[in-house]
This record gives sequence, C-alpha cells and structure tokens, in this order.
Amino acid sequence: MARVRTLLFVLFAAIPVPALAETYLLMAEEAGCPWCARWNAEISEAYPKSAEGKAAPLRRYDVHGETPDVDFASRISFTPTFILVRDGVELSRIEGYPGEDFFWGMLNVMLSNADIPLEQPS
Repeated sequence: MARVRTLLFVLFAAIPVPALAETYLLMAEEAGCPWCARWNAEISEAYPKSAEGKAAPLRRYDVHGETPDVDFASRISFTPTFILVRDGVELSRIEGYPGEDFFWGMLNVMLSNADIPLEQPS
C-alpha cells in the first residue's frame, strides 16, 4: 500500500499545473487630475467590494513615477486611464473617466471581451 501511495504521489507531482493568470486593473493617474479625483470620490471605495474589483483588483500608477512592468499597447496620454492587464500585457483600456454609469458598463465590456468571469452574488 505504501508503494502505491508513493507511486501515485510521484505521478501526480509530475503533472504540470497551469499557473493562474494575474489579472488586474491599472489606474494611471497624476496629482492634480480633477477626473482622477472624481473617480476616487465616486468609485474607489466601492470598487474593491464589487465583482469587477474582485475579478481585476485595482493597482495605481503615477504617470510621473516609475513605469510598471507592463507591455502597454500605446503611450498613456490621459489621466485617468484604466488598463486591464493580464500577466503583464495590456488587454484593453478606458481613457479618461466617463462618469460612474458609463465607467461600470465600459469596464464590464472590457472584462467580458477578455473572458474574465465575474463572481455572481449568492
């Protein structure tokens, strides 16, 4: 019996396990940006508690600071810019803050297009 357990352990240990993709929403912002401040006032507190925030946790990036290790599709021209990142590669972005109602809808389209499932409320 011990040999069987050892054999099973060795066999299962040799099976490669796919790594989970790291997905997050990167917010490119800068000090003094009124649209960044508006996003912070309207969305930032609710975001981590939302299904979207759980699927793509928020990371912040000061555009005048150190550049994150992300393969951007294009230069960041506006703040805020919300960039959906998976394993260090930009999937899509929202340039600017379109207001609370449009932000959630646009974010959901981004997540859906990237096949990122949202946790359903129980």
